[in-house]
Amino acid sequence: MTRLSVEMLAADPVEPITSAGNAQLGIAVLAGIALIVLLITKYKLHAFLALTIGSLTLGAIAGAPLGKTIVSFSTGLGNTVAGVGVLIALGAILGKLLADSGGADQIVDTILAKTSGRAMPWAMVLIASIIGLPLFFEVGIVLLIPVVLLVAKRGNYSLMRIGIPALAGLSVMHGLIPPHPGPLVAIDAIGADLGVTLALGLVVAVPTVIIAGPLFSKYASRWVDIPAPERMIPTRPSEEPAHRPSFVATVATVLLPVVLMLAKALVDIVVDNPEHPVQQVADVIGSPLIALLAAVLVGLFTLGRAAGFTKERISSTVEKSFAPIAGVLMIVGAGGGFKQTLIDVGVGQMILEFSESWAIPTLLLAWLIAVAIRLATGSATVATISAAGLVAPLAADMSTSHAALLVLAIGAGSLFFSHVNDAGFWLVKEYFGMTVGQTVKTWSVMETIISVVGIIFVLLLSLVI
Repeated sequence: MTRLSVEMLAADPVEPITSAGNAQLGIAVLAGIALIVLLITKYKLHAFLALTIGSLTLGAIAGAPLGKTIVSFSTGLGNTVAGVGVLIALGAILGKLLADSGGADQIVDTILAKTSGRAMPWAMVLIASIIGLPLFFEVGIVLLIPVVLLVAKRGNYSLMRIGIPALAGLSVMHGLIPPHPGPLVAIDAIGADLGVTLALGLVVAVPTVIIAGPLFSKYASRWVDIPAPERMIPTRPSEEPAHRPSFVATVATVLLPVVLMLAKALVDIVVDNPEHPVQQVADVIGSPLIALLAAVLVGLFTLGRAAGFTKERISSTVEKSFAPIAGVLMIVGAGGGFKQTLIDVGVGQMILEFSESWAIPTLLLAWLIAVAIRLATGSATVATISAAGLVAPLAADMSTSHAALLVLAIGAGSLFFSHVNDAGFWLVKEYFGMTVGQTVKTWSVMETIISVVGIIFVLLLSLVI
């Protein structure tokens, strides 16, 4: 099985750093999570600091020595950043090239020029899904919502009718499809195969995004019928690229890492021989690092040079892509530290022992844990990382496909009912000019539909795979 991080970076199984009983461990977990929630929601503390303090609190209440708790947290942080950090950086470069070169506009304009009327919601979900592949959710919102507002105004469309499909496309990509940070970290923690997870994720994502996007938008547009807010409708930037990349070249560049990773998964299934040269080549070019690196290198030419960027401009674009991801990297790393602390104090083993007498399926359990943390913290990434750490021991004897489904169950749970403690909630509210109640009836309900439909399809797949 291909791991997200190399074996030398993976945390070795260790004995619990405390001899606390299950009751004390349970209290420690609840106290740690509650403190993280309190610090993030009430005191508006940055998630990195909240996760760090919560991890130390968890270890202290569990009775672990402070020094060993610090080592556990630091080890988890380092391993997570080592396994995911480079991929996040490469994804950020590709996203920045896509935005600055006009490639994103090219995709949008080409599809919209060939679409009208009832097909527009379907076009918007397609645009969001394609654009959302290499972009972080918040970046995708900032990039796509202005386009949604322009289309709604110029084409006289219902804002919710085309806005909800675009949001659904972004959200589903964010929660279920690597190389987004949440799914990547869950794959790493559980030891799932990235290619298989990507393939099954697409199977789950397609029907989920159709139901939560174009179909639900019919009802959302009736519940909340508002025009595009004039103050949020963007004007074109003064500095346009000299040329836009072609539609075909842009789409091919964005989809290149996905194609390479899917090809690796297919070769692994068909050849199924690690010594075969074809599989050895596929394992290299289909690894997430090489796949994303290839897309970035290709994008320097198909996006950067095609837009008329000089070498200096390309270098500047790459450099500027790193600043926005600093916070994401630290949050993801701290989430990995919290996960490792959970494991090292023995919480994973405790859940494993309890689960032997539980009648609830493992996939549903993972979804419920992610739902609870999502509702409490408002962060899909924190929910994914924490839930993955808690249920990782349950994946030890799972098949490759079911380990991938476990990742998807966690991803689906992490999207459940976004509300006032989620930054995405406020982004959508402000961009669309809605009240809190209107945002709940549209955005929050849409997120819940994605989560519920997602776990339903995951459970159905588990019956046939």
